[in-house]
Amino acid sequence: MDAPSDSVATHCPYCALQCAQTLTRTPDDRLPVEVDGREFPTNRGGLCQKGWTSAEVLRASDRVTTPLIRTADGGFREADWPEALDLVADRLRALQAEHGRDTVAVFGGGGLTNEKAYALGKFARAVLRTPYIDYNGRFCMSSAAAASNRAFGMDRGLGFPLADLGGADAVLILGSNMGVTMPPFVQHLAGARERGGLVVVDPRETVTARLASDEQGVHLAPVPGTDMVVLLALTHIILAEGLADLYYLETRTHGFDVVRRSVAAWWPERAETVCGVPAPELRRTARLLAAASPARGGRGAYVLTGRGVEQMTQGTACVTAAINLALVLGLVGREGSGFGPVTGQGNGQGGREHGQKSDQLPGYRSISDPAARAHVAGVWGVDPESLPGPGVPAVELLSSLGRDGGPRALLVHGSNVVVSAPNADAVRASLSRLDLLVVCDMVPSETAMLADVILPVTQWAEEDGTMTSLEGRVLRRRQAAQAPGLARSELWILGELARRLGAPTGFPDDPRAVFAELARASAGGVADYAGIDYERLDAGEALYWPCPSVTHPGTPRVFLDRFPTQDGRARMVPVDHHAPHDDVRAGAQTYLVTGRVLQHYQSGAQTRRVPELAAAQPGPFVEVHPLLADRIGLVEGEDAVLTTARGTATAQVRLTESIRPDTVFMPFHWAGAGSANKLTNDATDPISGMPEFKVTAVSIAAALAPAGVAAR
Repeated sequence: MDAPSDSVATHCPYCALQCAQTLTRTPDDRLPVEVDGREFPTNRGGLCQKGWTSAEVLRASDRVTTPLIRTADGGFREADWPEALDLVADRLRALQAEHGRDTVAVFGGGGLTNEKAYALGKFARAVLRTPYIDYNGRFCMSSAAAASNRAFGMDRGLGFPLADLGGADAVLILGSNMGVTMPPFVQHLAGARERGGLVVVDPRETVTARLASDEQGVHLAPVPGTDMVVLLALTHIILAEGLADLYYLETRTHGFDVVRRSVAAWWPERAETVCGVPAPELRRTARLLAAASPARGGRGAYVLTGRGVEQMTQGTACVTAAINLALVLGLVGREGSGFGPVTGQGNGQGGREHGQKSDQLPGYRSISDPAARAHVAGVWGVDPESLPGPGVPAVELLSSLGRDGGPRALLVHGSNVVVSAPNADAVRASLSRLDLLVVCDMVPSETAMLADVILPVTQWAEEDGTMTSLEGRVLRRRQAAQAPGLARSELWILGELARRLGAPTGFPDDPRAVFAELARASAGGVADYAGIDYERLDAGEALYWPCPSVTHPGTPRVFLDRFPTQDGRARMVPVDHHAPHDDVRAGAQTYLVTGRVLQHYQSGAQTRRVPELAAAQPGPFVEVHPLLADRIGLVEGEDAVLTTARGTATAQVRLTESIRPDTVFMPFHWAGAGSANKLTNDATDPISGMPEFKVTAVSIAAALAPAGVAAR
């Protein structure tokens, strides 16, 4: 049910949990809306600190409210929309006339609504006719998506409602600290904790890992980059001790024999020498998970993965190992059990389903499939032959900018790549080579400040649309406030640019009309939204895709009867471990891992502008174990210098015993000297294109190190 007329029912602008909010209009106050939590299955009325303060960003002191054009002296001047859009269209037209259509690239974001993501993909392929489009979701879910597609024939993040976790005897969490990144998630782990079945795999004793203390579960702290060894050893133990669901494996999978032979090499004692987790702990964990499985009479078990195991050069393989473990236990496609990667960005799920990804068309269709091209081209009213082929993943796209044969113009929507992309100094250099950089943003982010043109856009409370949560549930975003100044929706901006570039129709600015077209374009695809419309959503229906018709109830739980593969079975794929691309060595003897803090989100472009959040976490820091700090002369509260093969960063030292002595941790929310992504590795997974954010070799020393004290 919608809230009263002076209030609007919507969802939080941040993570993929998409906590339900009520926004009450406050026209005479400093902020245009007041935020309250709203009862909903995922957040049950709760919000995190970011959600409670989300209205602050609507009136950020430096909110961009008018188009800005760079001046000859390097500054910006204000412009009206006709001038700004004419300038962008003229420059794009001239560059494509001189260098070809491929000279323009588009970079999107996982926070855009479904409607904006769809329109952006359509604009790139049908108007610009460039293959070069990708988005920051490449840095979020690409390894999990590649592994899920390969195993199941479908990538839907969680294939079950989040509330299902509460009934399980065990939940295995790998590489996710949802106690910090999405705190309302934690209440769904209460059942597993009460039964002693929460298993957290993380090199740090995070907030989430501490939930497994006091006999409520197990925390395994492997050497960074060796999570796959843990998974291979757990699978080995389950098979060696006769704990596998052999009937499930025989009737619902193929490839088991090859996987069984491949994990034979990872007996617990050997695994311990690589991952550092004691063999008895590995055996204890395997038996705990097996006892929770339906085949052994348990209430059920879940295996969940996050960025900590996915943002690796072996990310796809690591998620595949997690899937193989879940299949050996007979969990996937059973109510009360399952496997799922925990989506991070607000619309990380829907954002990749409808056209922002370099190789996909709406409905999760392959752009290389002739039938998919024909269907989408028919909806768009264009010749299938006019659609470009697949582009390249984000890291490759960003590194090619301004180089011979690479794009010379870039349009950025909903992303702050000079903070959020790996090897950030190289990304900044790439942007500097462009002839034209256009950034649509709500604030002057670090990327926007490098642009030739900044176009002001609306925020979540100022627009209508839909988002798709980490559960695959489509949710309504509703407007509660007017945007300040000249800020406009990307739907309007894309329509105006399309008209100037020769496409006078096909780009309405009404999100309802855009969603109706998206539903038609997705019809028959893997991510089929054909049966979803605003009327059903506004009536309060809980609609999870696939939902192929208006009489279909949606699919909250996938794979219950069969997998969407050719033979209806899940495909098991053998994988093996390899070390990180940039492993510890002489001169860089410490592991650097990165992640988030409670108060900030992604590149921090929004949350660093909220006074309460900025006061709680004002700047970059590095967590260091006291043993390491004592060995190399680091002092609490003083600065340390961190250096990798790609760059150098400076951050304030925080001592903690919650991290391994061979590892340091930096959050990635800040720019400048404290930017963690100046250090991270842009080497990529060969299947997914995911960069290896999560582990690299680093040397660390005091900023003013005494003579004779070496970096480690």
